[in-house]
Amino acid sequence: MRYLLKSKSVVSAAQSKPAILHIILHIFLPLPVAAGLYRKAWLKNYGLMLAGLLIDVDHLLADPIYDAERCSVGFHPLHTILPIVFYLMLLIHPKTRALGIGLSLHIVLDGIDCLI
Repeated sequence: MRYLLKSKSVVSAAQSKPAILHIILHIFLPLPVAAGLYRKAWLKNYGLMLAGLLIDVDHLLADPIYDAERCSVGFHPLHTILPIVFYLMLLIHPKTRALGIGLSLHIVLDGIDCLI
């Protein structure tokens, strides 16, 4: 079996396939949401939703940075309950809603990843 070197851990090629799908969903799932909710300004709002990926900067605090067996939700600082409540509050105001959607989608996808 082929192996890929990730940080200080070794991840099998079979484990990397779900990780690649996870990343693809993070990038492309906000696209139909932005197109459906913001028809006239979909590109700007898609960009704001993609900005939700920036919360993954907290992965840099972990060792290893990526672990296929680790659940991000509840482990990384920006994936804990207090920031999640803040992300949900961003959904209230129209000017912050697209960012709130992006952050909320990010947490939902990470939560699904924990269940799989």
